[in-house]
Amino acid sequence: MANRWINTLKDKDVTPEDMFLNRRQIMGGALAGVGLAGMGSSVSAAPEGLEPNSYEEITSYNNYYEFGTGKDDPARYAGKLTTTPWTVQIDGMVDNPGEFAFEDIMKAMTIEERIYKFRCVEAWSMVVPWNGFELADLLNMAGVQSGAKYVAFETALRPDEMPGVAYPVLDWPYVEGLRLDEAMHPLTIMATGIYGKDIPNQNGAPLRLVVPWKYGFKSIKSVVKITLTDKQPATSWNKANAREYGFYSNVNPEVDHPRWSQASERLIGGGLFSKRVPTLMFNGYEGEVAGLYEGMDLAKDI
Repeated sequence: MANRWINTLKDKDVTPEDMFLNRRQIMGGALAGVGLAGMGSSVSAAPEGLEPNSYEEITSYNNYYEFGTGKDDPARYAGKLTTTPWTVQIDGMVDNPGEFAFEDIMKAMTIEERIYKFRCVEAWSMVVPWNGFELADLLNMAGVQSGAKYVAFETALRPDEMPGVAYPVLDWPYVEGLRLDEAMHPLTIMATGIYGKDIPNQNGAPLRLVVPWKYGFKSIKSVVKITLTDKQPATSWNKANAREYGFYSNVNPEVDHPRWSQASERLIGGGLFSKRVPTLMFNGYEGEVAGLYEGMDLAKDI
């Protein structure tokens, strides 16, 4: 089980980058919990105790196809995205549907710092110190009705601000979904920042999903709509190629992508000679989430 030290803090209390980097030296390669309790922050250690990537690495190597398919395209073009004002529509099987201003959501939520390993389906990974809140808290605020089984998400669609949507790479807008128990799991968060700073546009400003045991494309960016439903929702990559991208998309080193192996991954941060390491089941969070899939055939239900 990945180590978790969870304390509550408000947005003003999250760790600034310089302090985080100093603390990272204290934590060393092990990300051990010794000495963290007095630091006034909330930490979820990444599996294997991997050291967090730099802010530059996290914000310059991205997939966000609405701004282009190159890894540097989001950083080059996402500045066009208007993120203020921002509202999130929550509807479907909830007691309190409506349009919620981002500022009002933030006032109602408790912000935590979570250090998570991020594994892309393309077989690369990095470690990200997110700031955000548990998705369960937002769903509870909306009042999930008893018949709901799934949560559907939708990304903003702004053709005037998103040059990538001019190309039919996917069926826009980008959509994703989780089973309700996955969405309510305490590891599932809505991220609002990185290293204590507001999350940059290229990383999914102002609000993105993060589900650390799934491939990165499940962690939908720039969310504008959340729908509770009793039917499994469509997801963008599954619609584009169901053979290659399943609904669950849990990290599984024993099930290869049809075009490459998933048994190992490249750690971002080493340039052309980035280290390759074995991929862990559920991205290293097996002890915390495997019970969600008890009885399922994980080679079939991909």
